[in-house]
Amino acid sequence: MYRRIIAAAVLAVIALAIAATGAWRYVADRADDRITSSIDSLTPEPVGLVLGSSRLLRGNVPNPYFDNRIEAAAALFRSGKVQYLVVSGNQARGGREAGGYDEPTDMRDALIAAGVPPQRIYRDYAGFRTLDSVLRARSIFGQERVIVVSQRFHLERAIFLAAENGLSFQGFEAKDAPLRYEVTTKIREAGARLWALSDVLIGRAPRLQGRTVQIGVDPPT
Repeated sequence: MYRRIIAAAVLAVIALAIAATGAWRYVADRADDRITSSIDSLTPEPVGLVLGSSRLLRGNVPNPYFDNRIEAAAALFRSGKVQYLVVSGNQARGGREAGGYDEPTDMRDALIAAGVPPQRIYRDYAGFRTLDSVLRARSIFGQERVIVVSQRFHLERAIFLAAENGLSFQGFEAKDAPLRYEVTTKIREAGARLWALSDVLIGRAPRLQGRTVQIGVDPPT
């Protein structure tokens, strides 16, 4: 009996590993030619979309994924390839003033410190998942074509989700984190890609909608 249970568990793990590997490769292949680390090779667009990340890790350690995305987004803006930035992430437990966290505000503040004018930065507080950030770029901010900023593994999934929903997004690659951060990040990403495939199959919509925002007309919030 126990041998059958163990054998079934082993087979399930193998099947999951095969599925995750296939999902990883499929998503990467669909997005590869839309991602670059060279600003010069990007086609200019009005808006850049910066995908959310927490500013700090456990123990109040600076998060290299966050810092590198901010560095890349600021460089993208300074290059003139985009005129505005939308920073999309999650706000939880009432935000910073209530002892929680506020990814969009943290990103905005870091971009301002890096020289981006505050009137050029729009915050999206409902970027709970990458799917939400991607689809709300169109449904809330009216953008069919943007330049997305994140690390390559994340960009592949974002660009894949955009393409599957009829959006023509480019990806600008931020520097990756040191190797010691990579293992757990890539394990989570493998699961996220399986989930992304299910999002596409189901046709899942953003968790929240809301009032539309005209970038460059409505003032940033």
